[in-house]
Amino acid sequence: MSKAPLIRWGARSAALRGPVVAGLDAGEHRNAIGVHAGAFSVYQALAVARGELSPQHRPDLTGTAPPAGFGPFPQWTDPSRIVTLDPWGHRVGQMFASERAAGMDIRPSIAITPGRLQMPEIDAALASGRLKADDKVLGRSGDIRVTKIAIEPVWWLPGVAGRLGLSEADLRQALFTVTDGMYPALLSMPARKVFLPPIGGTSVYLFGDPARLERPGGFTCRVHDECSGSDVFGSDLCTCRPYLAYGVEEALRMAQDGGLGAVVYNRKEGRALGEVVKLLVYNARGQAASGDTPGDYFTRTEAVAGVCDMRFQELSVDVLHWLGVTRIDRWVSMSNLKSAALTEAGIEIVEQLEIPPHLVPARADVEISAKCAAGYFARARAS
Repeated sequence: MSKAPLIRWGARSAALRGPVVAGLDAGEHRNAIGVHAGAFSVYQALAVARGELSPQHRPDLTGTAPPAGFGPFPQWTDPSRIVTLDPWGHRVGQMFASERAAGMDIRPSIAITPGRLQMPEIDAALASGRLKADDKVLGRSGDIRVTKIAIEPVWWLPGVAGRLGLSEADLRQALFTVTDGMYPALLSMPARKVFLPPIGGTSVYLFGDPARLERPGGFTCRVHDECSGSDVFGSDLCTCRPYLAYGVEEALRMAQDGGLGAVVYNRKEGRALGEVVKLLVYNARGQAASGDTPGDYFTRTEAVAGVCDMRFQELSVDVLHWLGVTRIDRWVSMSNLKSAALTEAGIEIVEQLEIPPHLVPARADVEISAKCAAGYFARARAS
């Protein structure tokens, strides 16, 4: 008889749901496909091969508990609401202490810690008077007090398939085939319904007291998909960094007004097409005989990648369900795809904020024009 614990996704408590056992030393208790920190699993393998990491290492979770409660919220017990992360992933050290003591390699998939940020754009907002220091959320030197959250993906395969309008069998087959058979258990062990995919996760930055998640009193949010060229290095071909900074400013403003702000940062570089594809598209746009025009913005991407976008925004709403969000008072986004995903998920959007024109770099006009022509920000323009 299998010693792997049964997972009852969407159960009303962590004990009834059961632990996700997917550590390097899971052994006979393993009940999930893949391993924790899947995006770094190859590096783990290298460390094991070199003898630098013992495959029997068990994390010492002493002192790692989250500083705030964070739920549970009603969405946690609806198996259709959260399908891409483990809502109990930050509490495994407490909720499954006895199972860990008995030998199960159960590891957190979510970590929460207080922290501080410093951004030159916020310094400029302070200097101009757009923001005022309050020494609670925003310090006089521009230091921003936040709660940082790191989330690894944990997929409930029946739920992911349902969200995407697929059969679970078709989803498993595609995952198996496209990864060149990397996870044979996808086909050979249909009873394992949880998969830890080898993809980047999500970071959340909360502005304001996390206890307000129970009753936010106003909630501002930006869901931002990774763009390292702009976010980190300041590329002027897109609006990513300026929009990210604008989202932080608005999140701060809501926190100072007694509500909560959040920036959700997804590791989906280049619309999840990857950075190599993105730079190839930049070349195709720059070398086109007709010039870099809004009309060709998406078609040149599709010519290289085969599709324009692989982010699947309907999967990105889970983190907001995990935070207990049912209403966003100020939605800092111009993406109709993201807005539609939230609305379909039952999250109300009260006001949608366009990036201010003065924040758009000159060379990003092609991007903005193309997106507006494709229907981006249609909700705001119609209101």
